[in-house]
Amino acid sequence: MTMKALVPVFAALGDETRWSILAALGEGDASASALAGRLPVSRQAIAKHLAVLQEVGLVEPVRVGREVRYRVIGAELTATARRLDAIGAEWDRRLTAIKEIAEGL
Repeated sequence: MTMKALVPVFAALGDETRWSILAALGEGDASASALAGRLPVSRQAIAKHLAVLQEVGLVEPVRVGREVRYRVIGAELTATARRLDAIGAEWDRRLTAIKEIAEGL
């Protein structure tokens, strides 16, 4: 996953309500109505947040009878976490190099 591909994901995750929705979906698939019953947000607002999360590939709709439930796409969250780990490792490498240079002076 390139940094450019991460920007929309981070923008989507930059909202506290969307974090709450992802956390709730982490406990199991749920409809917008069910999520609205658990979170202090209207069903219409939940639906808009779910659309944003779906657009960046973090959740997907699953039809169960006449109900549409949403589920987290774990592979996308894992790919995002791996990219962040890689960025962190690169910074650690750079900081170690700076420390070695500073200690050598």
